[in-house]
Amino acid sequence: ERDEYTLVARKPGFGLPTACPSCLPVYIYLKFAQLPFLLDFNCTYPDSDQIPYIESGDYVAYNNENGGVIESLKKDGIVDLDSEFCSLPEWISTKAMVSSWLEDALMYELWVDGTSAEKIYYNDLPWLIGKVLFLKQVHSVKQCLGITKDNDEQKEEEIYKRANIVYGALSTRLGEQNFFFENRPSSVDAIFLAHALLTLKALPETSVLRTKLLEHGNLVKYAEKLELELIEAGSSSSSVPSFQTDPPTSSSRRGPPNWSSKPRSKPKRQKTEEDKTFRRRAKYFLATQLVAVLLFFSFISRSDEEMEIDEDE
Repeated sequence: ERDEYTLVARKPGFGLPTACPSCLPVYIYLKFAQLPFLLDFNCTYPDSDQIPYIESGDYVAYNNENGGVIESLKKDGIVDLDSEFCSLPEWISTKAMVSSWLEDALMYELWVDGTSAEKIYYNDLPWLIGKVLFLKQVHSVKQCLGITKDNDEQKEEEIYKRANIVYGALSTRLGEQNFFFENRPSSVDAIFLAHALLTLKALPETSVLRTKLLEHGNLVKYAEKLELELIEAGSSSSSVPSFQTDPPTSSSRRGPPNWSSKPRSKPKRQKTEEDKTFRRRAKYFLATQLVAVLLFFSFISRSDEEMEIDEDE
């Protein structure tokens, strides 16, 4: 008996199997680990923090649990590429920089200084709802990055300065090697490769972050080489995956799986009463989202007016 894994991610875009900054590192990590899996897409909940998730039978690992999908796979003994590196101080500090400073820089360019995120997350929704949800998320990202009207230029300079520091350190660390540590892949490679591909493909040519990355030729060469090996070579021989709209309902855990040589086609699942009930309720999803967003912006506007009144007094 062989176990079959399915990675549920956001839709593809910009020539990538998934254009989501949270999903692409998981996809690349599984490719590095040579773990066969199917790829499904969930477009029902574009702002869900459970996506990506990976499932196999009763096993489900969500993005918002246990530090994310990659950490769950490691903790549950399914696949761990970091076992030889997790005690190395240099590896720990490198992963921290990539996961924080570079993530902040990409988040800033996707949401605050561009519109690529709107295409990734909300392009399938009606225009008005997608636009409102996009503006709501922009507000949340600004709060997360600590950006206000008074410090926006200072924060922008700080974000790009940190990103440039990380690029320089990674370029020196990589040199002419194939990977960053001991010439073998780890989660650092998966996270940075996803960042580099999104920066090079999803951001416009006028992007400051893209320009800074292009200054480091070995990092660009590294990204292009691995893209060819992991993504383009795999997509040419695999069939297009189907879209998935129903999230899994089980969250139980079980032991490590047996490894299979090739991914198999996923059989169609008969609809249960639970599925039918879910689909009936899903019709009200967009309406409730719109009402919630409008109430949110109404509250924000009211708070801003109260602050202006207090300042005038």
